[in-house]
Parts: sequence; C-alpha cells; structure tokens
Amino acid sequence: MKQHLIVLDLDGTLLTDQKDISTKTKHILNKAKLAGHQIMIATGRPYRASEIYYRELGLTTPIVNFNGAFVHHPNDDLWGLHHTPIGLDVVHEVVESMHDFDFHNIVAEVLDDVYVHHHDEKLMDIFSFGDPSITTGDLRSYLKTDPTSILIHAPFEKVHAIHEHLSAVHAEVIDHRRWGAPWHVIEIVRSGMNKAVGIDRVSKSLGISKEHIIAFGDEDNDLEMIDYAGVGVAMGNAIAPLKNIANEITLSNNEDGIAELLMDRLNLKV
Repeated sequence: MKQHLIVLDLDGTLLTDQKDISTKTKHILNKAKLAGHQIMIATGRPYRASEIYYRELGLTTPIVNFNGAFVHHPNDDLWGLHHTPIGLDVVHEVVESMHDFDFHNIVAEVLDDVYVHHHDEKLMDIFSFGDPSITTGDLRSYLKTDPTSILIHAPFEKVHAIHEHLSAVHAEVIDHRRWGAPWHVIEIVRSGMNKAVGIDRVSKSLGISKEHIIAFGDEDNDLEMIDYAGVGVAMGNAIAPLKNIANEITLSNNEDGIAELLMDRLNLKV
C-alpha cells in the first residue's frame, strides 16, 4: 500500500477524555508505523504540553504546535524551525481593546515562555505543564517579544462580542478561534496560520502527496486541516461544522475512533 501520512489532533481526538491514549489506538498506530506509514501530531498545544504524547508514540516526524505557528522536528535540528509569531504592536492593541470588555484574563505565549495578565491559580495549573517560565503582570508592560499566540479567557456571554470585535478590527493581521467547553477562550495566532500550513510543510519534506494524508480532528481549529487532507476525518464527538466538511466520520475519542478508521482504510488488524 502507498505510504500515508496520518495526522493526529490531540485533545478530543487522539486523547480520551482522561487525557490518555487508549491501548487499542496506540497498538493500531504502531501497526501503521510498522506497515511503513508516517504519523505526526498537529495541535494547538505548545510543544512542552505535547512532547509526552510524541514520546509515548515513539514518533520520528516533525510536529505542528500552536495551530501552525510553530513547526519543528524534535529529533532533527537540521530540518528547520518555523516560528511565525504575532507582531507586538498588534498584541498591545488587542490587549488595550480588551479593557473595553468584561474579560477574565489574557495569556501570551512566546514558545515556552508564558505571560499572564492577571494572576489566576486555575490558569496557572494549565499553563505550568512542562515547567515553563511564567511572568505575571500587565502584558502592555511585561511582554517585550512577539508572542506565538494569545489566549483571551472571558465569560461565556462576552465571548461572541469579543469574537466580533476581533473580526471587525484585526482581521487582516490575526486569526482567532474558540476553544471547546469547558473553557471559554479565544485563541489568537498570526493571520494565515493554521494546522494545514504546517502539515503542508511536513508532508512535502516527507515526499507524501496531499491525497495520501489522513487527518483526524474534532474542533474548529481543525477545519483547515480536515479540508486540506486527502481524507479528512471528523471524530464522532466533533463539532457539526467539522462533520459537514469531513470525508469520513468515525467513532468518538473515547471509542477508539482513530483505530477503527485506520483498521478499515489501511487494512490493519488488531
């Protein structure tokens, strides 16, 4: 069978709701590797929060982090490091404008450095994964470097208004999307950055054509990736817009949806 590139989102896709990889899915992914297929991760997470799964699967491919704003090869420095941050001037404008809204917090990440606008223990628990450097204080004063991404945490009833403001005022310089429940968060990256951009770079370096890419996702940050892949697969738990554009819909992240589809598509046995 022709070599395929299997692309895996993490949360809600590869990972169960307990944030682990099921035994069956891991087994089938190993079978796919032994059959000569390539496997990679494409996630909104930073590398420090995805490395544990990269290592658990024994991957040897580049990885897409921050929804395409950071792409590198953990095992090969010569492959290249592709970092596309947001301009600091834009960030300051966004932070300034958020003070017209009722927001909880704003977090900026410069790769593995984290800047938190207001001290928040719950957010600290999330962003301390991988032991990053964390700075707390007004981003307009403390953030001195173009960030890889910005996260705006707001009350649910305010998210739509913030979303609309960003679309109206900053559409040409940033792309933004919402996290799934339970976190009402708007994630911002530089305009033009999405998982498909990173996957295109990786697939070309591996010599695998688009029609031989099988990509799995569940949320709106997977839309471009699912549309781009030769076989875009929506998980059973995916949002409706993703299911509407997917080539295939499989079982949920808690029902080994990845394993079930790959067994069928690539003729793999348990």
